[in-house]
Amino acid sequence: MTIRLYELVGADPRRPFSPHCWKTAWSLAHKGLDYEAVPTPFTAVPSVEGGASKTVPVIRDGETVVSDSFQIAQYLDETYPDRPTLFGGEGGRALSRFVERWMQFSVHPFLGRVMLMDIHDCLAPVDQAYFRQSREARFGIRLEEGPLGREEGVTAFRASLMPLRKTLEMQPFLGGEAPLFADYVVAGTFQWARVVSPMRMLEADDPIAIWFERILDLYDGRGRSVPAAA
Repeated sequence: MTIRLYELVGADPRRPFSPHCWKTAWSLAHKGLDYEAVPTPFTAVPSVEGGASKTVPVIRDGETVVSDSFQIAQYLDETYPDRPTLFGGEGGRALSRFVERWMQFSVHPFLGRVMLMDIHDCLAPVDQAYFRQSREARFGIRLEEGPLGREEGVTAFRASLMPLRKTLEMQPFLGGEAPLFADYVVAGTFQWARVVSPMRMLEADDPIAIWFERILDLYDGRGRSVPAAA
């Protein structure tokens, strides 16, 4: 039975944009597992699998429902051990958890703020209302204030990625010679920005940008199948 993946979309169901859902899409491709994507806007998330989770991604694999991108990755490795590993062992799993926390607490807050209007504008009206209410409460500002000063902020953002940049100067992927889940954690963040915002996050010759291009090409161009925001 084909796995079902519920992934976050805006007004265009062909443009999934959640960084967490992209982690799972790449994880499934990494394991060589076919899946059916179920486009899910913000206001439809509470109805996914009978309210299985407050957020997506959520997958259904036969009778099993799993939510949270990290939990899904663990489930895939444990359930399909004969297929390529996402972690490369317990050490890789622990390090992937660190990478995920770094993204969520050091990188996502900046991107989430400066892309507030970009995300809002790609949503259907009913989801725009939800997004405005929830994000203005979360950030304590009006959505329109989020992008203010973002050009200057991008300069500081790029500088903050120096450890990632220097790592990728030494090896093609965070996983070494081949990608692991940690790569998809970071790539999901850049895919989020790529799909919803025309803002250029990286210079073209940045080792991170070159690595991201490699990720986009993986699995018959799975990441590149969704065009970048104009």
